[in-house]
Amino acid sequence: MQKIKLNIGNRIYPLSVDEKQEEILRKASKKINEMINDYESKYAVKDKQDSLAMCALQILSQSKIFINPNENDSNEVVEKIDNIKKLIESRLKY
Repeated sequence: MQKIKLNIGNRIYPLSVDEKQEEILRKASKKINEMINDYESKYAVKDKQDSLAMCALQILSQSKIFINPNENDSNEVVEKIDNIKKLIESRLKY
């Protein structure tokens, strides 16, 4: 295990990780920061919490966690997540 520090949303998170995980985690934190910057520029979001919530929603909505053998259930979950995402985006425009 090695200790690393990741910067996500202008906060530093110290972690102990396997060497194999370091590159993946660094890429993931970079992608999250890019997504945060994108939301902040698109929607003039000033609160990092809102940006992080949108990132989490986007990432999970694209995740394979929601893929079920029953495609109808999966489609329902994705549709519900998309509706929540649209609702949050509409609130962020104000």
